Amino acid sequence: MSTLTTQATASTVPAGKAPFGQWFKATGWRHLVAIAATAFSVFPLLYVLSAALNPTGTMAGSSSLFTEFGTGNFTELFANQERPFGRWFVNTLVIGTVTSAATVFLGAMAAYAFSRMRFTGRRVGLLTLLLLQMFPQLLTVVAIFLLLNFIGDIIPALGLGSQLGLIMVYLGGALGVNTYLMYGFFNTVPTSLDEAARIDGASHVQVFFRIIMPLVTPILAVVGLLAFIGISSEFVIASVVLTDPDSQTLAVGLYSYVAQQRSENWGVFAAGAVIAAVPVMTLFLFLQRYITSGLTAGGVKG
Repeated sequence: MSTLTTQATASTVPAGKAPFGQWFKATGWRHLVAIAATAFSVFPLLYVLSAALNPTGTMAGSSSLFTEFGTGNFTELFANQERPFGRWFVNTLVIGTVTSAATVFLGAMAAYAFSRMRFTGRRVGLLTLLLLQMFPQLLTVVAIFLLLNFIGDIIPALGLGSQLGLIMVYLGGALGVNTYLMYGFFNTVPTSLDEAARIDGASHVQVFFRIIMPLVTPILAVVGLLAFIGISSEFVIASVVLTDPDSQTLAVGLYSYVAQQRSENWGVFAAGAVIAAVPVMTLFLFLQRYITSGLTAGGVKG
């Protein structure tokens, strides 16, 4: 009789559905963590967007989300003649694009050399690149200022106040970590492809551009994206190098709106931050399909 009762009770439980406690212990708690992490990440973005649309322009007036709506902050952002937001936007795009492209190209060539060629000092060079990344660029601000000041007396186009000088500084700081990241990805490409191409008479240049580069597109996209994001939000070095307001980037220019205490330009600052995020979001969405494969495959040890 008890056996028949147990079987009848078990038959009332829908097939394929576990009890709530068992489901929560196995996978349910992950959903709660994901929801909490999403809310934690989205709230600052909503707050900035609310402040950008709030016409009061102060942080105190933006304490409640989306209580008032208006485009006055965006209008004032582009109408201010003393603070050329449009020029800052173009400067950021130019510096970010040039630096990202140069970082990808130079880093790819260095990674190809470390991955495919055997020469004296190869291992020491890789360890040196890795060691240099332990020291942030912030520690070299004084040295960068003095170096560019000295170079400016000889080559004014590379001195203080020049965007080209800032690009060179960014390249020097980004090549190390990006080269090491691409080096791990290059090792995942079979060397048999190189050997077959060289048997057919291809040179290193032809192997690099026609065979290797198309195969490592994911890591190139990831490096370019990370470089562009870092340059768009970098403030300290850009504020030291770029002294002319017309040559400044968005990070440096927008800071002038809130540099003073009790500033009433927080709404304009938030509006500029929203517009500044558009190129980064656009590039991220365009390169999204390469991001996962580029980051995971680069972790293969070669």
